[in-house]
Amino acid sequence: MNNMHPNPGKRAMDGFLETNDIRLHYIHHHGVETPLILMHGLTANAHSFDAILKAGVRREVLAVDLRGRGLSDKPTHGYTMQDHAADIIGMLDRLDMESAVIGGHSFGGLLSIYLAFHYPNRVEKIVIIDAAARMHPDVATMVGPSIRRLGKRWPSFSDYLEEIKRSPYLKGKWLPEMESYYRADVVEKTDDGSYTTNSSPEHITEAIQGAIEGCIDWLEYAGRITQPAILINALENYGEEAPILPEALARETVDTMKACKYVSVPGNHITMLYGEGAREIARVIDDF
Repeated sequence: MNNMHPNPGKRAMDGFLETNDIRLHYIHHHGVETPLILMHGLTANAHSFDAILKAGVRREVLAVDLRGRGLSDKPTHGYTMQDHAADIIGMLDRLDMESAVIGGHSFGGLLSIYLAFHYPNRVEKIVIIDAAARMHPDVATMVGPSIRRLGKRWPSFSDYLEEIKRSPYLKGKWLPEMESYYRADVVEKTDDGSYTTNSSPEHITEAIQGAIEGCIDWLEYAGRITQPAILINALENYGEEAPILPEALARETVDTMKACKYVSVPGNHITMLYGEGAREIARVIDDF
């Protein structure tokens, strides 16, 4: 692996490589079997999987910072699903991987479907975490708080963290193991001493347009995927309204795919990645 240095996570090393004209960052969790490439949600970063991987996943995993997020390069433009997919295929090429298991949470789950559809020979299996061809009809409103944090400034990291803890989807559900993800979310310190997010609203807006507002028929994609797949669904309310992915819509995608299994785990769209949800996801990944 290229340019690696120790990462505080268990059995983890940071890696950087050049792909598709950008520098991509990933966290390599050593293990066995065919590697699993994990891709995070829309505004997230590779550390969103820390708790799952520390829960005891035996498989080798590479958790990626998608372009525009985390420590990966942030080009001015180029955030379509095609751009993201080209990054991952280039990553496989640079690491001499003919194929891999591909998985992701939310946006990363959709990207997994996209990759399996367009690059079937490079994808052995797919792990879809709380994503489907159709989500809750008000999903854009529900993820509003996550989008609105982008580009804001806070006097200190602790001020940022306190605001995050008050988010509708985290009220009363905060766990200390969540901090590594949020610490990676605001690694940039501005000239006036305040903190801001690593991702910009402009880049994320372009990514939304490419995934949700673009001309992609996700149900058609799902229906033409033949690789074994698993869809992991969180059924608790995201905030006070409803799950971001209701069970009926999750099962719609599962039933559309040729060889997909449905599993539900504790938590909501975010908290499923921690605590009991993380332990369940780790077990499901190893059993799959």
